Amino acid sequence: MDHTYEVHQIKTFHQMWSNYCYIIADRARKSAIVVDPSWEIDKITNTLYELDVDLSAILLTHSHYDHVNLVEPLQQIYHSDVYMSAEEISFYQFWCKNLIALEDGQIFAAGGFVIRSILTPGHTAGGMCYLLSDHLFTGDTVFIEGCGICEDRGSSAEDMFDSIQRIKALIPPDVRVYPGHSFGEEPGQKMDRLLKYNIYFQIDKKEHFVNFRNRKNQKGLFDFK
Repeated sequence: MDHTYEVHQIKTFHQMWSNYCYIIADRARKSAIVVDPSWEIDKITNTLYELDVDLSAILLTHSHYDHVNLVEPLQQIYHSDVYMSAEEISFYQFWCKNLIALEDGQIFAAGGFVIRSILTPGHTAGGMCYLLSDHLFTGDTVFIEGCGICEDRGSSAEDMFDSIQRIKALIPPDVRVYPGHSFGEEPGQKMDRLLKYNIYFQIDKKEHFVNFRNRKNQKGLFDFK
């Protein structure tokens, strides 16, 4: 698809955590949105300054602290709107200024960008992916190498299976995938690569998926690169 925006991935660190957040910028309109801002605010604000764009909106894939901790500091500077799934907001009682609740499949405009919301519970009760043209931002639902853990309150491996089946059905193979973490693979791989090499995309039976996702003694769950 044609698009006029650029995707800038920003790798941020805090103690054991390594996250990816993303700035989606349209320099012609001097507008940008950020996905899951975390940890190192200077990396985000410096990139916005260098691109000469204003932060119009913040997209949140879910409410875990390592994906939302810079929402308030960024709002103090830019007064941006914030988007999150209505299910996530309700289940976890998430709140911030200028919060806008989204329903599944909603097509909305934020900062001049046209975005489609895709509800993908599993890692959390109301996780949401965002599709812009041929770029999909997945948070902790889907990584290039795997999928998010399903062990916290509101998590469900059964829901994760259904969410991955939805993604397989909805997202064309040439769409590029941008997750919240990496175990070594560079973000921005095409969906076709996940369909071929991501083991969680290979399992077609829910029972097998749940047993594998919830298997005991898994190692390296947080060995983010």
